[in-house]
Amino acid sequence: MSKIILSGVIRGAHEVYARVEKKVNAAIAKFGADKEVKLPNTGYYLPVIYGILGMKVEKLGDMLPVLAKCKELLPPQVADALWVPYLGHGLDAGMQTLFCFDMEEALKYLEDPIPYVLGEDPTEDNLWLGAADDIIMRKRGVEFVDGSAPGFAAIVGAAPNKEIAAAMAKELQEKSIYVFMAGSHNGTSFAEQLREAGVQVGWNTRLVSFGKDTSAAIHAVGFATR
Repeated sequence: MSKIILSGVIRGAHEVYARVEKKVNAAIAKFGADKEVKLPNTGYYLPVIYGILGMKVEKLGDMLPVLAKCKELLPPQVADALWVPYLGHGLDAGMQTLFCFDMEEALKYLEDPIPYVLGEDPTEDNLWLGAADDIIMRKRGVEFVDGSAPGFAAIVGAAPNKEIAAAMAKELQEKSIYVFMAGSHNGTSFAEQLREAGVQVGWNTRLVSFGKDTSAAIHAVGFATR
């Protein structure tokens, strides 16, 4: 893989770690280390961290050992004049970013109001659904087991325009594939483009709008992990 690409991955991983470390420390300072933290209506802790590392995050203080693991995985910045194998470093940087995103998204559920809709469908005022709870997991998970849903497509960012977004979504729906949407590009997102095009978004249409931040893409990884 290109050194240019991997250097960007590693640089971004450092930025994500610094941001999430700051947020975790701020949350502990505000709420205390014993403050319960979890995704709503789920018993699977923070799914990516628990599924891959086996570490249970039940309170804010439990995030500190995970941050330590992330820092351990974080590779040094790429030096312009030094050529070494960067693939392993890039993979480590990617994994620690997933763990950081898992924590960053969980912290949002401490906010008042919570920035996500706690249900299967967006509201008129809020397009973003956040993490799937255990009820949704049981209901939708059966479809992946019995083959009625052959898989999911994770889309981060936005399409060139709303017409292309609607066409892409329709094609995936016709194949019974779930579409998991997160992130934005140039101020808009794939999910917002679908709404502008008059396309209904939500679990019931298999067009799932997780969140406008890139970190919300972790909910697709969490769904697969669970």
